[in-house]
Amino acid sequence: MGRVAASESPDTPTAPAGETAAFQALLTEEGARLLAELRDHDPADELALATRLRRDHSPALVSAALGQARLRQRAAAKFGASDAARMYFTPDGVEQATRSTVAAYRARRLAERGVRRVADLCCGIGGDAIELARAGIEVLAVDRSPLTCAVLRANADALGLADRVRVRCADVTEVDVGGFDAVFADPARRGGRGRVFDPEAYSPPLSWALRAARRVPHAALKLAPGVPHEALPADAEAEWISVGGEVKEAVLWFGSGAGGAVRATLLPGGHSLVSEPLPAPPVGPVGRYLYEPDGAVIRAHLVAQVAQRLDGRLVDATIAYVTADALRPTPYARAYEVTDVLPFNLKRLRALLRERGVGTLTVKKRGSAVDPEDLRRRMRLAGPAVATVFLTRVQGAPTMLLAARVAA
Repeated sequence: MGRVAASESPDTPTAPAGETAAFQALLTEEGARLLAELRDHDPADELALATRLRRDHSPALVSAALGQARLRQRAAAKFGASDAARMYFTPDGVEQATRSTVAAYRARRLAERGVRRVADLCCGIGGDAIELARAGIEVLAVDRSPLTCAVLRANADALGLADRVRVRCADVTEVDVGGFDAVFADPARRGGRGRVFDPEAYSPPLSWALRAARRVPHAALKLAPGVPHEALPADAEAEWISVGGEVKEAVLWFGSGAGGAVRATLLPGGHSLVSEPLPAPPVGPVGRYLYEPDGAVIRAHLVAQVAQRLDGRLVDATIAYVTADALRPTPYARAYEVTDVLPFNLKRLRALLRERGVGTLTVKKRGSAVDPEDLRRRMRLAGPAVATVFLTRVQGAPTMLLAARVAA
């Protein structure tokens, strides 16, 4: 694939009249000046600001610029303030785009495999295409929305990546991926009624993405983190990724003989835990410390690996809490020092919290039907102390664990 400037892609059909007119106006000198003026605007002053700006600019342009300024502010959490201030977004694009931390990590993995040309299918506004290009990879970015493609072109230009990103507005199922080193696919996981959980209800479905992945030497398919293990193909590595302790996505990796492996990766640190044959961890009484495995570890079914590293045991065979008698450092779980192990009894818990002057209570639960917000209200908290309560089961018995977070 030769390099084609993003703004000159010959493969992009003309968008329907009026669909991208408001957006294209933002790319003019007038639109750029207006966006620069709005860079640090306060949303609380938006009404007065809009009234003033309409004296010198058309109402349509002011409305488009204000909307774009709001999207840039929202996007800073995903893309960083510097990139977000230069990029362009759509509401769905901000919501669905890959966080730059995750996209950069994935791009590095592809580059380390020797990938130099990628077909980015269902590319959206370019969260992944941008990081692939920054990793030195040439990208064909494909999406069926003319507006989304226009936004991606503008983003590639704004970030100085137009020579590595070629945009095509097309149905991804009709794109020939032959000749590419890799495919990256991010099927839509939202429908008219919200999130879609069945992989075959993705748009396009997972079965299509799997066929595309097997036509090239390497592939990465982005999935919802709740994808069931039984839906995963045997010839792929399955990876769950969390950022700051929050699980963001699952990825299927093809190529390099990684079939059947399971991985949990924690960003921004880049720690990866890989599956290995292990017996089920032992179950036993609560020790001095309780470990709460990262969500990616739990989704990847790698709690046994964490228990082994901690010389720990489970508090219950069906609960993903690990307990141990010694404090050991691990990036894969949060550590708490247990102060009390009590049978489940809310009156007793309230009395204990009052006795200790606990005014701030974090409620965590696993294996309990209690609503955390309702419990906090019923505790009638007051005082300067801070505590965490775990509502769970210990060897089958409903149990409350009072604990304090410790650095591990």
